[in-house]
Amino acid sequence: MQRIRLRYTKRGRLRFTSHRDFQRAFERALRRAEVPMAYSAGFTPHPKVSYANAAPTGTGSEAEYLEIALTRTRDPETLRALLDESLPAGLDITDAVEARTSGLADRLTASVWELRLEGVTVEDAEKAVAAFLAAETVEVQRKTKNGVRTFDARSAVTELTAALPQGDPQGDRPLDSACAILRLVVRHVTPAVRPDDVLSGLRAVADLAPPVPAAVTRLAQGLFDEESGTVTDPLAPDREAVTAAPTTAAATASATAPGAGTA
Repeated sequence: MQRIRLRYTKRGRLRFTSHRDFQRAFERALRRAEVPMAYSAGFTPHPKVSYANAAPTGTGSEAEYLEIALTRTRDPETLRALLDESLPAGLDITDAVEARTSGLADRLTASVWELRLEGVTVEDAEKAVAAFLAAETVEVQRKTKNGVRTFDARSAVTELTAALPQGDPQGDRPLDSACAILRLVVRHVTPAVRPDDVLSGLRAVADLAPPVPAAVTRLAQGLFDEESGTVTDPLAPDREAVTAAPTTAAATASATAPGAGTA
């Protein structure tokens, strides 16, 4: 059995697709691309696909991850291209690597988000950001299936900045009005702190309330590096293992060859 890890996007209007919608589209793409999928056992077998930390409905993303199990070996790049052709534009498979390490989900410990605030000036956004970062705790409320829950949105945030827009990554927002871009790095904690929770916190500490809903895009997710404060590529360990494998195999073969180590 071979395992392949894929990175995919939710762009433009397809950010409004739910996770279940994507699951259905992806399983159809697997059939169209004739991928030799491994299936679960039992009365209702289903393709072995593992999804990791999917973005909420309504948010765009450049960094979603999943893993599939195959019954026959396939080249990851060829497989990526076939699946990308079989999915609608906006749901794009951008990277593929053979899984050579364990614990992909364990390497998704933080996310980088972009929040586009139409109708908000950069000056107002900067003041709200400063107030948010200066606070020790910022309590927000979220409605759950068990009722309204109150939790701290400040402790999970490691970086929050405001800047002018450099264009519209989603391609469907006006560019001729006041607009501020927030860049947010947030740890994956329990309870999870989402971009809309941070927006609720900005409203609580600085009365910042965008006149239209924010356009939210996940730019990256991966392991949070404490020293640099950056979010690293979660597929990098698999790439490094693939690169090192031929060298290791050659060294082993040389060491075990007849006459090795003799003068």
